[in-house]
Amino acid sequence: MKSFTKIKTAALALGIAFTLACGYSSKPAPATAGNLPAITQLSPNSATAGAAAFTLTVNGSSFNTNAVVNWNGTVMSGTTYVSGKQLMVNVPAASISSAGSIQVTVTNPAVAGTGPYGGGGTMAETSQPVTFTIN
Repeated sequence: MKSFTKIKTAALALGIAFTLACGYSSKPAPATAGNLPAITQLSPNSATAGAAAFTLTVNGSSFNTNAVVNWNGTVMSGTTYVSGKQLMVNVPAASISSAGSIQVTVTNPAVAGTGPYGGGGTMAETSQPVTFTIN
């Protein structure tokens, strides 16, 4: 019976060693920081309350091709990538129906990793806010 216990113990140790050697115990690599976008200018930078819809041009740097413009924290649908330094988005009339200050940001979404075990990739990064004024 002692030799059977030794065989079981050896088989278990071999199984653990094989699992470790094959990397099955490895954890996915964490996501790394993505490109941090920055806004330098909004054009226009203000509108009159109750005015018609308009196209907002966001100038800056480090915009990814899948970057999105956020209006007071809400993603604006239909962001158009012009270049790494410019985005455009249509702002509906309902978004400027009353006077106030709106915080505009740009987000470069996270990119899923393709590394072993699904790791890697980049984290989402959001610019500092720039104020858009509704008079």
